[in-house]
Amino acid sequence: MQEKVEKIVAWLQEKIAESGVKGLLVGVSGGIDSAVVAHLIKRAAPEQSLGVILPCKSNPQDMEDAKKVIDSCGIDSVTVDLTETHDVLFSNIQTQLKEQKSVNTDNQQLADANLRARLRMSTLYALAANYQYMVVGTDNAAEFYTGYFTKYGDGGVDLVPLVDLGKGEVREMAKYLGVPDDIVHKKPSAGLWEGQTDENEMGTTYDMIDKYLKGEEIPQKDKEIIDRLHKNSAHKREIAPGPSL
Repeated sequence: MQEKVEKIVAWLQEKIAESGVKGLLVGVSGGIDSAVVAHLIKRAAPEQSLGVILPCKSNPQDMEDAKKVIDSCGIDSVTVDLTETHDVLFSNIQTQLKEQKSVNTDNQQLADANLRARLRMSTLYALAANYQYMVVGTDNAAEFYTGYFTKYGDGGVDLVPLVDLGKGEVREMAKYLGVPDDIVHKKPSAGLWEGQTDENEMGTTYDMIDKYLKGEEIPQKDKEIIDRLHKNSAHKREIAPGPSL
């Protein structure tokens, strides 16, 4: 694990040098993936790294956990509360849809959640422009393969240092880096709505996805779910296509 951490830190430092930026920032959610990335970028750019807390109708416990992460790695931080911005924008969208009698009630929860993710992305890039930093993402191998991220939301980043690590490896790295124990063992959740968990939404577990990506045998039901998620999310892993003229 020490070797993996050293390789990622060196890679982050190479990307800073190649791009000509001054440092790195990450959105800190209170979950394990962003906690690991916060620790990594603090090591890569000790004096020019930033953890950004972005509450948006968020669970107060997630905010407390995000602050624990900031304290555990000693990274500089800033908090931008997006709740009011989200409420105004989403309300205006809903008003227009209602006037046109075009509201699709089945998709409102997801539209709401994805809007929050994209507001966070926009805020991270506004801060990155100010500091001349790159935005570092938090997706691990399981999330990237299944497309469990919002396109142009938490998927809208410059670097993805955890993309080759399964969730189990991220957990082991978190322990090595000194991420608080309660965050290491916290049930994975994007915090999109009350009671939401990653594994309930995906229909399978991170353990199954990790095994699948390692080529190990898993139940057929889980394999079918993972294959479907991968196929349906292919567009998220590609640059927007255009016609050949």
